Order: sequence, then C-alpha cells, then structure tokens
Amino acid sequence: MDDPVFVDTNVFLRFFVRDIESFYYKAKELFEKAENGQLKLETSDMVIAEIVWVLESYYGFSKPEIKEVVDAIFETKNLKVANHSRVKEAVDLYSTEKKDFIDAYNIAYMKSKDFKKVATFDVKHFKNIEGVSNIW
Repeated sequence: MDDPVFVDTNVFLRFFVRDIESFYYKAKELFEKAENGQLKLETSDMVIAEIVWVLESYYGFSKPEIKEVVDAIFETKNLKVANHSRVKEAVDLYSTEKKDFIDAYNIAYMKSKDFKKVATFDVKHFKNIEGVSNIW
C-alpha cells in the first residue's frame, strides 16, 4: 500500500453534503478505496474542527447531525484522524452540552493532559469541568 493520502475538509463536505455531484462521486470512490484496503487516508483534528464549523454555520446542521457525520468519519476503515480520542471526546461534549466545538476540544485537551487549573474569562463554557478550577 502506498503512503497515506491526506484528506482535506472540502472532500468530506462534498461527500456528506452532496451539493456537487461530480465531487461527491470522487469522494465516495476515495472512501470506498480506503474501506476496501486499497489505500490509507489521514486527516487532522483541525479538519474535523472545520467540518463542524461549516456544517453548523453554513449548512445549519444540528449538533446530533454533526456528531453523526464525525462518527461516520471515525468509523471509516483505513482513515486515521489525528488525536482521534481527544477529537471524539470533544465531539461528544459538543453534541451534548452548550459548548462550541473549540471549547469542547480544549476541555478534552485539558483532561487528556490532567490539567487541574485553567485561566479563562469564559466562565460560561469552562465551568463545571470535573477536577479543573479557574484560577480567578
């Protein structure tokens, strides 16, 4: 198998939104090749963050719909997502609480690094984090 192929945000979006048919079919073929073991794919946590942002702000997807999309990405065979467990935790937090995705990701990051304190003025999104307190 060749070197992994990096998958950019727009490929995922064309596949899930299916707004440009020719791009949808190219993306579908790419993901099918990965599923069949013909190639390895990889993407970054920032691509996932951009997917969340675009689906929510531009396409009006609900948080549960966005979680469904990201979960489908995680379940794709031969597709590696950077910081997979942290991104998964962030998506779970984002979809069930009144937090935006970036705040949810930062909370997942703090938990993964076992931070006990945070310096933030955003007390709304960073309150009630188990084991973490604001320094102010």
